[in-house]
Amino acid sequence: MEGPRPPAEAEWPQLLEFLNKNLRSGKSWSINSEYPTALTLQNLHNIRIFKNNDNVISHAVVKPLVVKSPHVIFKVAAIGSVVTDEAHRDQGLSRQIITECVQLAEQQNCDVAILWTNLFDFYRKMNFELAGSELSFIIDKPVGEAQPGVRFSTDAKIAPEAVLRLYSQHSVASARTLEETRKFLSIPETKVFTAWDANNQLVAYAIEGKGADLSGYIHEWGGSVTHLLSLLSYIYKTTQQTKTLIVPRHSSNLIQKLQAQKLVMNDGFLGMIRILQFDQLSAKIKRAFRSEACPDVVLEKRNGVYWFGAGSEIVTVSAEADMTRLIFGPVDYKALDMFSPATLAKLEKVLPLPLWIWGWDSV
Repeated sequence: MEGPRPPAEAEWPQLLEFLNKNLRSGKSWSINSEYPTALTLQNLHNIRIFKNNDNVISHAVVKPLVVKSPHVIFKVAAIGSVVTDEAHRDQGLSRQIITECVQLAEQQNCDVAILWTNLFDFYRKMNFELAGSELSFIIDKPVGEAQPGVRFSTDAKIAPEAVLRLYSQHSVASARTLEETRKFLSIPETKVFTAWDANNQLVAYAIEGKGADLSGYIHEWGGSVTHLLSLLSYIYKTTQQTKTLIVPRHSSNLIQKLQAQKLVMNDGFLGMIRILQFDQLSAKIKRAFRSEACPDVVLEKRNGVYWFGAGSEIVTVSAEADMTRLIFGPVDYKALDMFSPATLAKLEKVLPLPLWIWGWDSV
């Protein structure tokens, strides 16, 4: 047995065969068409495999992302496509590969790593914790009025420039190129819904599905709240199907409008997050507080213990999981019996940090 190691270019066809057999059995497409920026020859150095008797038996991939937010620019390592051949499970291969992926992310100066799984206890042993916020709304009725001069379309053959223009208006999003957007629009089983004004300008879009994943979920969207609600109504009326809209907590205007419709809302986590470079992340957060005229905020790690607060109000946090949730949520700082109202008001200017990974970026 050899590994974990990066695959050679000559092993690429064999690797895809392994992934398709174990993760996309019965599908008419190859898994790399679903993840066109992660499962690529250009990203081989961020892929790790085990081989046995010249056969791939375990795999995981890292996709580094640069994520902008109002206060902090993160470097995030998304980890995914974690799979081990059934005959070789319970031998610690996935644990070794994930450990290697974390080391890869640290070497590339990533602030945090994130992955999506239901094996919570397994990943908690490797210092990942459920954190961040994700809201989902069940769209089971029209939620907005038609807008004058606006037409709708389900044609996926649209200019990626138009989608990228609206995507770039998000306050929290990963950096994307035009070519990446073009590739995302070509992912199998992706439904593209769009709204256009009288000047033929894209004013809203919504993306449902991503290959074998996210069917029935609108995981990417953009445009003004008014146009987006109108588009969501069009989607419901034309498909006559219930959809689930995934929304970041910082999209307060959209959330308020959807809550007013009394839709079913589920409050969940963004994913399992592990802080990789605490001192680097802490320095970014303290710079953000200084820009908000709060230079006395303390966020430090001393002898394995976290020191957190402002001015003379400092608490110690021993568990990394607790610190992860304090930084990324979900935390209601006002409900914490830790700080005075004045200190809480300071902390809430920046924390919890609004980290968000859009559906096309998940791996």
